[in-house]
Parts: sequence; structure tokens; C-alpha cells
Amino acid sequence: MALLEVNDLRVSFFLPEVEVPAVRGLSFRVGNGEAVGLVGESGCGKSVTALSLLGLVPPPGRIVSGSIRLDGRDLTRMNGRELRSVRGREIGMVFQEPMTSLNPVFTVGYQLAEAITCHFDLPRKEVRRRCVELLREVGVPAPEARLRAYPSQLSGGLRQRVMIAMAVACRPKLLVADEPTTALDVTIQAQIMALLRRLRNERGMALLLITHDLGLVAQNVDRVVVMYAGYAVEEARVEALFAEPLHPYTRGLLASIPGASGVRRGQRLRAIPGNVPHPARVPAGCPFRDRCAEAVEACARSVPALEEKRPGHRARCIRVERRV
Repeated sequence: MALLEVNDLRVSFFLPEVEVPAVRGLSFRVGNGEAVGLVGESGCGKSVTALSLLGLVPPPGRIVSGSIRLDGRDLTRMNGRELRSVRGREIGMVFQEPMTSLNPVFTVGYQLAEAITCHFDLPRKEVRRRCVELLREVGVPAPEARLRAYPSQLSGGLRQRVMIAMAVACRPKLLVADEPTTALDVTIQAQIMALLRRLRNERGMALLLITHDLGLVAQNVDRVVVMYAGYAVEEARVEALFAEPLHPYTRGLLASIPGASGVRRGQRLRAIPGNVPHPARVPAGCPFRDRCAEAVEACARSVPALEEKRPGHRARCIRVERRV
């Protein structure tokens, strides 16, 4: 049994007189200790999926149907109190922007201690000791002094390390990292990803890495789920995805990565024409057909099924021949 099993998840935002679907029948699994990447352009439903796992979809959004099972328990059927016991304790979350996720009026020590005391009744001295250990573990220098600092007094890289410390404070089984390197320079990005790899290996945690950057997942996950317009359009082992991407959207993403598309220095990178459609205006049939150079008339008739086209490799495209 998988640690996390998402099955036919549908999430919509209910605006006046219109329902806007953000996630459309998404299914995927994360095994114990496994790292899975959820990849796609901005607006494809990745972050809404992450928030759904913890019951944090902001109103007027809500989960319409489907299930989210953690160790066999359906999180969508839990009440608020039950979900609070899962957040942080069993699923840790690293949010996209630490400056807005950390409370600016409380010290790092206060917020880190709160992440612990929400789930454990410990003496104040023990909580402080654990806070110092956590900051040291994630590579924050002078951790005792940093407990008294406010988020605005830290660099972006240190704020992200504090967020990671809070997310792993209670040793969760699953860590969800939503764009954990956004707005960080390349050197700090590499350090943050190395930190996540080390924590995962040392603690045996599973990791769900959410990003728009396929290059980032290449060395950091075991499997990849590619999302587009709320749908999963491809899923495979990371090696298979990079060796033989099946969906035209995945090929377009890979072609835009410097060094991965055969583009030489000084040449322009290839871009996917057009933009991700607004969730309320996704075209009928294949959601990618308006941007796809390979689209045919049949692509407009119905949404293709996410089918196994190669062993362990699924794609949502009628143009890909099955060879299983």
C-alpha cells in the first residue's frame, strides 16, 4: 500500500454564477521513502493539489470529489480537529514563499516552538533544545542567536531553511515542498535541494516536490507527474521521462531547458507557443490541443485517458502508440 494515494481528485473554486475547476481528476501515488515530482507551468493546479492534501484550499475553493489517502485513511473525510493532528505531525509542508508564510511579528524561535508544541507536551527547556537542534540540522549558523531573530532579519535562504526546520520538526512521514527554491539564486537553490535530499535520506521521509522546473527534478526525484490545465498528462520514472518523453507538452518543457534540448550557446531556446488556458476556459477534448503542433481533429472530441503507453509510463495523448 502506498503512503499517499490520491485518486480522481477534483477541486473547484465557486465564484458567483460559475464553477472554476482547478484540479480535474488527478490520481497519483507516493510510496514510503519515495520522492515524486509534480511538474507544470504556473496555473496548472500544482499548488492547489498541495493545499488539498492538508485541507487548506482557500474559499471559495473546495474539494468536489475524489480521495486522498494517507496510510489508508481518507483525509477528505476528516474534520478540522483530525486534520490539525495530521498537519505537521504526519505531513510537513514547505510553502512557496517563506517571507509570507512566516509570521513577521513573531521570532523564529517562537514559530519553531509552536510547530513542536502543537503536537507534543514538552517542558520549555526541551522545546528550546529541539529548536536549536533543528536549526543546526538544516544548516542555520549560530542557531541559538537565530531563535531571537525575526523573519525580516534573515536572508531568503535562511528563511527557507527555517521553513524546512518547521516542516520536519515533528518527523513527518511525508514532506510536501511547494516551489522550495522560488526567488533564490542558483547557488542557494542547490544548497536547499541538497538539504532536502539529505533530510529525506537520513529520516526516511517521502517527498512530494512541486515545481515548474523539470531541470530541478532530474536529480531529486524518483518519479515525475506532469500536470497541465488541472490534468495529469504524463507520469513515469524520471529516467524514462527524460529519455523518451511521450506527451508533446512534456517534450516542450524539456526543449526549454538549457543544455537539454540541443540548443547551442548563443541560440534562442525553444518555447511552447501560447499560454496555459484559464481554468474556466480549458478547450474541449485534449486540454493541450490549442498549443500542440501535433494536434489532429480527433483531439477535440474528448479528453484522452491517461493510459500506460510503455511499461510504467503513462501519457494522456491519442497520438502516442501503445507499446506495453
